[in-house]
Amino acid sequence: MNARKLAVLAGAAAVWFAAIAQAQIPQYGANITLDQARKVAAAADAEARKNSWPVAITIVDTAGQLVLFQRHDNTQTASVNVAQDKAVSAAMYRRPTKVMQDAVAAGGAGVRFLNLRGASVVEGGLPLYIDGKIVGAIGVSGVMSDQDGQVAKAGADQYK
Repeated sequence: MNARKLAVLAGAAAVWFAAIAQAQIPQYGANITLDQARKVAAAADAEARKNSWPVAITIVDTAGQLVLFQRHDNTQTASVNVAQDKAVSAAMYRRPTKVMQDAVAAGGAGVRFLNLRGASVVEGGLPLYIDGKIVGAIGVSGVMSDQDGQVAKAGADQYK
């Protein structure tokens, strides 16, 4: 009898935790508009300029399609593609690229991210939220990845 009750409780707990996990998956909303993307990029740009960091800034929609791109003078040429990769990854996988970076760094099952098509495992990509829904993403590249993340956050915070 006790084993049966324990099994029922365990099953109920598993269903409850699964429901919570499902509810926490961020959902997509309408795509970011050009005017909204300009506001995000302007805030990110201001953070980069404040710190004298030459970066590339990419804003994409929910499908990872380019909405806005800008590159500071003297930004390394590789950053053009890297910023886009970070933005696309954050939009399509619905999570910051730092989450993937940390998972890979921890090893074990986190290394699986390396096999996912289009997954960027370097900090600097963040989903963009409006009214609690993902409307696109920002990707930044050009300096150290934590600095890229700082610039991306300044942009993403415009609609939190």
